This record gives sequence, structure tokens and C-alpha cells, in this order.
Amino acid sequence: MPRVKRGFKARRRRNRVLKHAKGYYSARSRQFRDAIEQVHRAWSDAYTHRKLKKREFRRLWIARISAAAKQNGISYSKLMGALKGKGVELDRKVLADIAVSDPGGFKAVVEAAQKS
Repeated sequence: MPRVKRGFKARRRRNRVLKHAKGYYSARSRQFRDAIEQVHRAWSDAYTHRKLKKREFRRLWIARISAAAKQNGISYSKLMGALKGKGVELDRKVLADIAVSDPGGFKAVVEAAQKS
């Protein structure tokens, strides 16, 4: 069989990995063997953290809504139960934004939820 040096294809593959490793510390950005290990770990962490990001934002929204609800004399769980009972379809992201940027509007939402 003829000898194959794999020059172009191998170089293109290595350069693609090294391009992803740009900015990493020391050999991790320059040597292929170290770079590929670091890039694979980075991709793995990126996948995981895309999932965690959703959880963390939901926790942040709940904390903000809870703090604003307590200022208006109602607990978070009672507020969410009242909103659901009234059929108000504001999600936590929107409620948290209203709580932070427009306290008067949030108070109106709380009062609307409390009316029976």
C-alpha cells in the first residue's frame, strides 16, 4: 500500500481544534494534544451549563417575585396560587421584570390577584 501522510486533512482538523482553544492558558492553546482535551471538556461544560442556566434564572426570578410580594404583604406561594386561580398567565420572567422595573404595576398585579 502507498504511504499516506495526511497533510492537508490532518492539519485542517488540528487547526480547527486550535482555533477553538484560542485564549486558553499555556500549552492548552498551543499544543494539539492538550488543546483537544481542554476543548472537549469545555464543550462538555458548555452543554451542562446551558441546562443549569435555565435553573439559575428561574431561581433568580422566584427570589425577586418573593421579595416584591413580601413588600406587598403576601407570600410568594399565595401570590402564585392566586394568580393561577384568577387565570392570569404572566410567567415568572415577566413578573420578576415587573417587580424590579415597575413596583406600582406589580402592586396592581398583587391587588388583582387578591380580589375575590
